[in-house]
Amino acid sequence: MKGIHIFLADGFEDTEAIATLDVLRRAGLVVKTVSMNEDRLVTSSRGVSVLADVIFSDIKGEAGKAGASDVMVFPGGMPGTKHLAENKDLIELMKQHYADGGIVAAICAAPGLVASQLPDLRGKRFTCFDGFEDALIAKGAEYVKAPAVSDGNLITGRGAGCAIDFGCEIVRMLKGADAVSKVRHGMMLD
Repeated sequence: MKGIHIFLADGFEDTEAIATLDVLRRAGLVVKTVSMNEDRLVTSSRGVSVLADVIFSDIKGEAGKAGASDVMVFPGGMPGTKHLAENKDLIELMKQHYADGGIVAAICAAPGLVASQLPDLRGKRFTCFDGFEDALIAKGAEYVKAPAVSDGNLITGRGAGCAIDFGCEIVRMLKGADAVSKVRHGMMLD
């Protein structure tokens, strides 16, 4: 899948989705939010309604082999992460995207429920919300307790409190450390 997409299912974690989106857009990246519903309206785990940019059913067949600047972002939150993990079309698209060299970025429960469905995770370093690490460890991945971890084309974040670090790690992978410094300075984080 070409471009940067944040996938939203009802019950997504507010901060993990919106803070990540904010950081990426502050860095000048073009990002689309994707509703997994039949319309663009998606409701977060805290009851906040968001109007996504596009609907998954409208873009799932988009042509284009993914590359190193293409990112599929999966926020956590319940039951949103379960909805993402159960969508066979989305999971197949993610697997192809990853195999093509595209980046998969998942935070909180999403590394354990969504990204864990990727093949060949042996030796990959990752982080996630405590209690969701078992599926990746079973595939030979190494759990690291850090706000955000990148290893090749896999980026993971620990949870809502780490969403800005997670977003900054995506920016670093796409635009470098100087872009991250500018975003952090603009947000009064440095």
